[in-house]
Amino acid sequence: MPWSNQGGGQGPWGRGAGGGGGQPPNFDEMLRRGQDRFKGMVPGGVGSGRGIILIIAVAVLIWLGTGFYRVQPDEQGVELIFGKWVDTTISGLNYNLPSPIGTVYTPKVTTVNRVEVGFRGVGDGRRQSTRDVTQESLMLTGDENIIDIEFVVFWKIDQRIRTVVEDGEEKEVQDGIAKFLFNIRNPEQTVKDAAESAMREIMGKSDFEFARTQGRAEIAIEAQALIQAILDDYGAGIEVTNVQTQNVDPPGNVLDAFRDVQAARADKERMINEANAYSNEIVERAEGEFQRRVRAGEAYKEEKIARAQGEASRFLAVFNEYKNQRDVTTQRIYLETMREILSGMDKVLIDNSRTGQGVVPYLPLDQLNRRGGGSSSGGTQ
Repeated sequence: MPWSNQGGGQGPWGRGAGGGGGQPPNFDEMLRRGQDRFKGMVPGGVGSGRGIILIIAVAVLIWLGTGFYRVQPDEQGVELIFGKWVDTTISGLNYNLPSPIGTVYTPKVTTVNRVEVGFRGVGDGRRQSTRDVTQESLMLTGDENIIDIEFVVFWKIDQRIRTVVEDGEEKEVQDGIAKFLFNIRNPEQTVKDAAESAMREIMGKSDFEFARTQGRAEIAIEAQALIQAILDDYGAGIEVTNVQTQNVDPPGNVLDAFRDVQAARADKERMINEANAYSNEIVERAEGEFQRRVRAGEAYKEEKIARAQGEASRFLAVFNEYKNQRDVTTQRIYLETMREILSGMDKVLIDNSRTGQGVVPYLPLDQLNRRGGGSSSGGTQ
């Protein structure tokens, strides 16, 4: 053995070690030596007054040493002296008077807890299933229908800073952790009861269709505010961080009938939409025809006005010329008028003053008409 060659053949306990094997240690001898040493430190013996004081002092030191405690980063320490809250400590090594004078609580203030209402999660993280709790999930809506709603409430210890008035002065306090520790006994059950009560109140004011369709997000926000108000009235020291609705459906025993009703409503909405589309098409077509006719009427109106204005302008121009040269203008008007009158007649006029003869019997008058495009004349007056 390592100690067989040390100290002149002595073993580790100060006794001789035979060559064939050492003897076991003598504990009685060791105890006796320890008592002798302690008596040397305490003159007069343990039963003397000085010895008793020394024993008490050692015991007090050991008791005081138990007052050290450690607060983890996600915790916060709450120190009590004779049951009264005196201080709140942060993470690290701290000290408070030990029990029974002092008490220390170290709740986890950053952990977000969840409370399930209307269902319970069953299984581990890999295979998660749910179990319905109908006595919590079935609620009566404002239009006297029954709805099956499941939701989750997320909460943590309240670390918000409040402003209070003491002795006429405003002070900022952070007493949420103290309320959480001393005002409520079962935080999870308190949150669940407050959440169920708040949701039943909200459902009692909401219609069935609104609650299960477009109102889900609005109901979740309203429920969070109402749950927080209830817990604040309790002085629970809990902050509700979020409310998530899971399932919002009719009860399971009427689910098939409800789906049939929903399908009928969908068909109704589809037919209404088709009828509205057809109505809109007819109305738009009629409006288009109306606008076309209005535009045509306006164009015809503008045409008539422009034509009348043109006629008036032409008449004024002729009238002005007539005032300047009456004879020439009168003759021109006469000629233009006669041309318009005679252009539609099936007659041929021959100026005898130029030919000096009457109508030539063999003149092909019908051919002259066809060449002249109607009627022709050698000269007219």
